[in-house]
Order: sequence, then structure tokens, then C-alpha cells
Amino acid sequence: MSRVLPILGAFLLGLVLVFGAIVHFAGRTGSSIGPAIAGVGGPFHLEDQHGKSVSDQDMKGEPFLVFFGFTHCPDICPTTLFEISEVLKKLGKDADRTGVLFITVDPERDTPAALKDYLSNFDPHLRGLTGDPAAVNAALKAYRVYAQKIPLKDGDYTMDHTAAVYLMDKNGHFVALFNLKQSPEAAADQLRGYL
Repeated sequence: MSRVLPILGAFLLGLVLVFGAIVHFAGRTGSSIGPAIAGVGGPFHLEDQHGKSVSDQDMKGEPFLVFFGFTHCPDICPTTLFEISEVLKKLGKDADRTGVLFITVDPERDTPAALKDYLSNFDPHLRGLTGDPAAVNAALKAYRVYAQKIPLKDGDYTMDHTAAVYLMDKNGHFVALFNLKQSPEAAADQLRGYL
């Protein structure tokens, strides 16, 4: 329970910041929602599970989902990646025209090889991204993601982190938090609307 409260608190804080900005800017005469949500997302330069360099510029031209997590995560991360995999199955061939990024919050353990092994359990469209701590921290900051190392009694550690899935449009702009609580078919239809 003590691990859940910081995660929930960070997630709710993120929601308040994002939606507060949306309400503020959407209420201004003549303004579009674009400037309000420009604060979520941004430049990143990381490496995927195949050792290939990936940046935010490489994602332009297709809508994409972004989820931050780590391979030693006991429950939230594998559950979320499974749910995303189900959505990708429902997309069929349209899955080739979308992107899904799983960005690690634990670059110390999540090497490209570790990500490749971990992601072999999920849909092949998933791209795992890692990098040196500075590069990962830049991505965390760009997406306003909370992540903190939590020591365990046995000398190991776990990570507390924001567990939101971000929907980005073809231009790399934040659209909304992606709802995985709906059916995979409905989620696929929502994603398909941004193709």
C-alpha cells in the first residue's frame, strides 16, 4: 500500500496539471488547445531494443502511444503492455501505421538486450527505448513523468513511476491520456481516428 500512494499521487498531480492547462487555454477566446498541451512531450534521443537510435523526429508522420515503465515491474507494466498489445491486434494492418514506445524509467538495468527479451512477450510493434541516465531523464522531464528508485530490504530496488499512456498525434503533439479501460475494439477505433 505504501508504494501505491506515491504512484497514485504523482499520477493525479500529472492529471491535474495537464487538464488544468487544457481548461485554462481552451477557455481563452480565439485560442486553440494546441498551446495548452504543448508542455507534454518533446525532444528525446534514445536507443531501441535493437540498438537503433530513435528520436521524437523519427515518430513524426504516425500517431503513437508512449508508456514509461521498467522490465522488473511486477504488475502495472506487464498488464499495461498486454492491454496495448490487445489494442494493436484489433488494429490489424493499421498497427503498421502507428507507433508504441515503452520508455524505461530504469536505464541502469534496462539495456537494449533486456528490453528485447522482455518485449518478446508482447506485440512485435512495441519499441522499447533506453539510454544513458541523462537521456532517459530528459524524456521523463519532457513527458512530465515521475520516477523514483525505491530501495528494498534485500539490497535490490524497485521503481515508483507514473503509469499513464500518452496518445500523441502525427506531429508528435500530445492529444490525451489513452484510455485502456475501454474495450480493445473501442481503443483501436480511437487510435485509428488519428491515422
